[in-house]
Amino acid sequence: MNKVFLLLGANLGNPATQLAKALEKIESQVGEIEACSSLYESEAWGVTDQPKFLNQVALVFTSLSPLDLLDKVQAIEDNLGRVRISKWGARVIDIDILYFNEDCIQHERLIVPHPYLPDRRFVLVPLSEIAPSFKHPKLGLTTVDLLAQCEDSLSVHPYNPNDNDAIQID
Repeated sequence: MNKVFLLLGANLGNPATQLAKALEKIESQVGEIEACSSLYESEAWGVTDQPKFLNQVALVFTSLSPLDLLDKVQAIEDNLGRVRISKWGARVIDIDILYFNEDCIQHERLIVPHPYLPDRRFVLVPLSEIAPSFKHPKLGLTTVDLLAQCEDSLSVHPYNPNDNDAIQID
């Protein structure tokens, strides 16, 4: 079995529901979910003029190959209404492959570890919750070390649906 870390994110529609639906589909179509982080609310990275995101990291055990996994998570995104309009834009669902075992994959369709992983607090904060000591296969640093060195200053905090500033659910 392959040990895979996936990042889920959404900032359109009902993000908490979208992430829950994505996890259900991952469990039924990809493999067993071994661990899941809490939900985190974060400011948008890259294209900042858009709603806040909800993010979550899942550890999944799968028999799928890396490219089959990519095809499967993209099909799940499509099924949940993902429309690819612009890079780093608003979306109903996004599923990124962060790690695939300790493999380094350089393919025209897939780069693993995810190339922006060390630069994004919205990835490292939930990842550190479920895999604090997992080592980045290229950099040799743990998730906690990567988070300590991350220069991203965008806000990432646990999601509280009762917070007045939390993402509003339609």
